[in-house]
Amino acid sequence: MQRILISEAVKLVDEKIKVCGWVNVRRAHGKILFVDLRDRSGVLQCVFLPQSKDVYEMAKEIRPEWVVEIVGKIVKRPENMVNDKIETGRVELSVNELKILAKAETLPFDILTDGREVNEEIRMKYRYLDLRRKRMKDNLIVRHRVTKFIRDFLYSENFIEIETPILTRSTPEGARDFVVPSRLQPGKFYALPQSPQQYKQLFMVAGLEKYFQIARALRDEDIRGDRQFEHTQIDMELSFVKREDVMELNERMIISIVKSLFPEKKIQEVPFPRISYREAMEKYNSDKPDIRKDKNDPNLLAFCWIIDFPFFEKDDKGEWTFTHNPFSAPKPEFMQDLLDKKNIENILTTQYDITLNGVEIGGGSIRNHTSEALEAVFLIMGYKKGEIKEKFGHMLESFNFGAPPHGGIAYGFDRFLATLLHETSIREVIAFPKTGDGRDLMMDAPSEIYPEQLEELHIKVLKKKAEAKKKKPK
Repeated sequence: MQRILISEAVKLVDEKIKVCGWVNVRRAHGKILFVDLRDRSGVLQCVFLPQSKDVYEMAKEIRPEWVVEIVGKIVKRPENMVNDKIETGRVELSVNELKILAKAETLPFDILTDGREVNEEIRMKYRYLDLRRKRMKDNLIVRHRVTKFIRDFLYSENFIEIETPILTRSTPEGARDFVVPSRLQPGKFYALPQSPQQYKQLFMVAGLEKYFQIARALRDEDIRGDRQFEHTQIDMELSFVKREDVMELNERMIISIVKSLFPEKKIQEVPFPRISYREAMEKYNSDKPDIRKDKNDPNLLAFCWIIDFPFFEKDDKGEWTFTHNPFSAPKPEFMQDLLDKKNIENILTTQYDITLNGVEIGGGSIRNHTSEALEAVFLIMGYKKGEIKEKFGHMLESFNFGAPPHGGIAYGFDRFLATLLHETSIREVIAFPKTGDGRDLMMDAPSEIYPEQLEELHIKVLKKKAEAKKKKPK
C-alpha cells in the first residue's frame, strides 16, 4: 500500500490508507487511545480501540516523537468532536495496523511551542529537532515558495539562471573576506565570494543580457540579528537598461510576490515612493526609513526606494572610499567629474536601495561599463595603477572588448523573508544558521584540523604567547 500525506486524508473518507510520521501526542480517554500523528503536511488523529488487541497493546507503548507507520480507515468525526483548528479536524483514522519504525529519547525541549521560550544555543545545538516545530517548518516552506515564485517570475522575463564560482580571488567589496588556502599553489589563497558582482558583470560582457542566481554570499563580519557569515542573495543583472528599467521590473516582482503568496498583507503605496538619500537623512535620520503610516498594523508593508546616494565618503583615515559598490556608475551628469577626479564629494551614484518597514532588503546600481570610468573610481580611492591592474585587470580588459551598458540588484533574501514573517532575526528563516559569535553548535564548527592537513596546505598555526606559556610544562 502506498503511503499518503496526512493532508490528503480529508479527501479519502471511508478508504483504507497508510500514513507515516512522528507521534505528536498520545492520550487516553477511558479505554480508547488517541495518537496525533504528524508529517510535513499536517496532523491526523488516529484512534486505537481495545478490540484490536495486538495493535492496542503496541499503541500503549509508543511515546512522543516515535516514528510510526499506521494503516487504517478514514472516518468522519462526530459533529461534537470536530476540530476546526487543523485541516484534518473533520476526520480521523480508525487504526488496523501499527508498525514502529524508530524510537526516540526524551527531547531536550518542547517542540509543540513556537520555541521562543527556549535558550537559543540549545535550539542551535539540536537544530534538526527545532525544525520539527510548526513555526520553523512553515518558515522554510514559505522560503521555498518565495524562491520558486521568483524563479518562475524571472524565467517568464527571459532571465537565464547561472551559477558562479564559490572559490574566487580576494577583492575589496566592503567586508572582510573568508579565505581558503590552496594546496596546489603553496602560499596562495582563494576567497569565498562576498557577492557574485564581478562574475555577473562579466556575463553581461559575454552577451547573456539577463542573468539571475539564488546566490550564496559569504562575509567575515560581525553577526547581528539581520546578518550572518553566509546569507542568500536574489542576484540579477541586465544589459541595455537604465535605472528606471531595473526598478520597474523589481517593483513588479515584489508586488506579485505579495499578492500571490501573502494576500493577507497590504502594500501601503504603489508605485513605491522614491526618497533621495539627503531627504531620508534629513527627515528620518536613516537611509532605510520606516515610512509605515500605522506601525501597529503587522500586515502593512511600506516599501520605498532610496536614490541619489553620494558615490564617495571619507574613511577613518580621511581617504575616499565608496559608499556602496566600487563598480557603480555615477549619475550621467557626474560622469565627467568622475573621469576628471574632481568635485568628488558631490558626485551622486546611480545606486538604488529598496527598504521595507525600516529594513534594507536590497540594493543595486547601474554599473560603469568602460575601463576608464572603473579605473577612475579606484584612482580616487587611492589605488596605484599597478594595484588596479593586479586586482581588477580582468574587469578592465573585458570592458575593452565591447561591454554593454548594464545594471542590476541583489536582495538580502533572508532579511526580506524575516520581515515578511515578522521574525526579529534572520536565524528564524535560515535552516542551519550560526550563533551570534559565528559558531555552528550542532556540527561543532569552526574546529581544529589535523596536523597533516595543515602540512598539506603549507600552514603553521601560531599560538598566542599567553596561551603557549600557559601550556608549557613545569
